[in-house]
Amino acid sequence: MSNLLHTLFNRINRLAGIGLLGLGLAIANTSVAAQQPVNAKAPPNDFVQTVADNALQALKKEPEAKNGNIARLNELVNQYILPYVNFEKTTRLAAGRYWRQATPQQQTELVNAFKGTLIRTYSGALQQADNVSSITPLPFRGDPNADDVVVRTTMSQSNGPVIGVDYRLEKAAEGWRIYDLNVEGIWLIQNYRNQFAQQIAQNGIDGLIKALNQRNQR
Repeated sequence: MSNLLHTLFNRINRLAGIGLLGLGLAIANTSVAAQQPVNAKAPPNDFVQTVADNALQALKKEPEAKNGNIARLNELVNQYILPYVNFEKTTRLAAGRYWRQATPQQQTELVNAFKGTLIRTYSGALQQADNVSSITPLPFRGDPNADDVVVRTTMSQSNGPVIGVDYRLEKAAEGWRIYDLNVEGIWLIQNYRNQFAQQIAQNGIDGLIKALNQRNQR
């Protein structure tokens, strides 16, 4: 991957990490509580809040994860976040028109490679838990009966300004699934789409898959 693309990927990963950190730290100033059952068919604000609360409680109970144990962080992500994220849709939208050009095998490999990138992003973000003072869900403005909605939040930091973080959800048969996030007006899918297009133009779809997998191994 070129130096320019490397820099751009780092920037987007940092923004994604901020948004995902918010998902895992929505009650940073509250005491540790018991895990709550996630109702994926609850109102969208409640769904996001429950997923976030559970991820935070798990983190607080795991000293190894807070100390940067990547293996344990990945386990927490797989348990508390991945069941509620539609990685296939995130990847398909990020790939844009190139998704239709990819073979079924390439599509599967791209989803897995991009999933690995976002898992590493989230795991890294969890290590910054102490920098977050609070997460505040904003009043829901959409139609709770819609199939595609945005849940808006603000995240206060101990060492920085308040950041707006939005989560885009779709309603699947099993309930809500998160597939995109917006940090301060920058949507994850749109930004990855630009970077994916540049990489594919240079090295093809296989080149993009290779670049993502190489980053995931670092």
